[in-house]
Amino acid sequence: MKLTESMIRDLVTTSKSAEEIADLLTMTGFELEEITVVEGEKVLDINVMANRGDGASSIGLAREILAKDVGSTPTELTQKLQAGNVAGDEGNEAVSRLAKVAIETEYCTRYACRVFEGLTNGPSPDWVQERLRKIGQRPISLLVDLTNYVMFETGQPLHAFDLDRIKGSQIIVRSAHDGEPMTTLDGKEHKLKSGQMMICDAERPVAVAGVMGGSDTEVSHSTTRCLLESAHFDHRSVRKTRKELGLQTDASYRFERYCDPEGVVRALNRFADLLRAAGGPDPVPGVIDCYPVKPVRDTVTVRRERVCHLLGMDVSSDEIERYLKLLGNRLERSGDTFRVTPPTWRIDLVREDDYVEEVGRVHGYEKIPEAAPIGSTPVGGAHGLEAMADRVREEALRCGFSQMWSHSLRELHPLDRRTGRVQVRSAPSPEIANLRNSLLPCLSDAALRNGGKDLHIYETGKVFEAGRESLQLALLSTGSLDGLHWNQSSSERADFFSMKGTVEALARAASACVEVGPLQPVDPRFHPTRQAAIGDVGVFGQIHPAIAEETGLPQETFLAEIDLDDLYKKRSESLHFRAVHRHPAARRDIAVVLDKTVLYRDVERAIQSACGDALERQWLFDVYEGKGIEPGHHSLAIALQFRKAGNFTDEEANQVRDAVVAALAELGARLR
Repeated sequence: MKLTESMIRDLVTTSKSAEEIADLLTMTGFELEEITVVEGEKVLDINVMANRGDGASSIGLAREILAKDVGSTPTELTQKLQAGNVAGDEGNEAVSRLAKVAIETEYCTRYACRVFEGLTNGPSPDWVQERLRKIGQRPISLLVDLTNYVMFETGQPLHAFDLDRIKGSQIIVRSAHDGEPMTTLDGKEHKLKSGQMMICDAERPVAVAGVMGGSDTEVSHSTTRCLLESAHFDHRSVRKTRKELGLQTDASYRFERYCDPEGVVRALNRFADLLRAAGGPDPVPGVIDCYPVKPVRDTVTVRRERVCHLLGMDVSSDEIERYLKLLGNRLERSGDTFRVTPPTWRIDLVREDDYVEEVGRVHGYEKIPEAAPIGSTPVGGAHGLEAMADRVREEALRCGFSQMWSHSLRELHPLDRRTGRVQVRSAPSPEIANLRNSLLPCLSDAALRNGGKDLHIYETGKVFEAGRESLQLALLSTGSLDGLHWNQSSSERADFFSMKGTVEALARAASACVEVGPLQPVDPRFHPTRQAAIGDVGVFGQIHPAIAEETGLPQETFLAEIDLDDLYKKRSESLHFRAVHRHPAARRDIAVVLDKTVLYRDVERAIQSACGDALERQWLFDVYEGKGIEPGHHSLAIALQFRKAGNFTDEEANQVRDAVVAALAELGARLR
């Protein structure tokens, strides 16, 4: 937002220099980009925040100066520009005979216009052209220059139509039809989309609402009758349409940041004053003003106690009242409490803390005193879910996996979860049109970018499903686990069981108790017979052959996905310590023949139940199939380690072993 020093002094009487005014605006939140000298005058370039459309005008910045600078006073022009919307005492009969307006979309909340006849659209006054040039605008003609000048002064965009070129003398604000053509003022033809807000006459679109007018109805040097538009459009609709059409204008810059709906007619009247001063005609009596529903702003309670607490400095109630009134708020005061209603041009003021910020920036953040921090010292470092996630990440590194990071916006992928996809509204491209609902596609892309073989990578990050956001971990493992050694002809390769071991190690690092078991229903992303559930917190297995072929990953790629939020709920809160045993352990090995359909998890449970407290550890150390073993069966060699508060005798160890054999017999097992 550029404005000349003279545009400021038209509105504010102050003894401050241009540099001091720039510093003052910076301290209120409107940061100075630079001060340049153009044609002998200083021009300020001010950065306007995305939610402060009122700052994109000289009158809006004048309010900030008047509130911040104690010695400044408003000029008569300031008072006039802040006056009400009275259009005059005349009725609307005359103007209503010349033009009609209809609003057919909810995204236009107000549309007003005035009509001017007997125009001579020559050059604008020298002072107008001079100021426009200084702020980077090219003078064009009287009507166009005055609309631009009023926009920079009041923040309300205007558009001048040649009334004789408007079909049926009718204005209709509606959504475009798919494929509807229109040529904008820059000479480019656009194919419109449904939902884009347009200004139309009786036959066709004549302007992109809030963005740019059309070439068919633009004013020229031959224009003698003008319909001047001033409207209030939904800022989100303007931004969406502007991005879809690839347009950027001074008007859209302001509409996107929100314009004052109560300033619509005021801008028309300011244009009429400037046109009259330039020797132009008075407007046709009356204003066409379609204003279906006026905005209602909620009143907020602001407490001095809250203001002082948040700002860390003392501000008196009188100062709070003065600051808020100077910024345009309506107040009802009761002691140190205020009932505040924001002005129509401040959409960003919705809660008490917003007003605390208003008081702070006007009173001066530089006045906040230096003080030592108070209160208790919080626990240092990560704790809770973050601490558990750190332990899991460290364990993944110890298991030989490398960490990676990816973007949460991406395109659809075969490894996405099949449900709960969340699409981004108005996505600029298909590549970032969806929020990821799984980390596996991210790992897949990273693996392919890094050769697609002998890779072991993991990622932790947020994933998004309909109605839920969660922290998850995913792993991808394929190829050699440890690399070839010079005296080895082959190396151990990633498989289902190496991934299972990694998953179990991560669960131990999280101090969580989860069991690996069959997955029901099956996950279509994984091989139908080589997948398993990690309790109810995740899944792992080999990639489905069809998906491996589609993505280009090796068929022997193994994946895992764990919901860390759910895993955190499974953790054990307490730590258990035990003394070092003073007595030796007893070991017994058994080999049993068992049907392959029996889950090893059930074998482990049966052994634990039979041994009770005597069992210190059990592990599987051999699996045999072949000669001497009937089809559909295998031989499992299991080591059992016993210990108690004393020495185990051979007879006692054998008794526990026999109890284990009896328990396994109930599963159909027999000693080999």
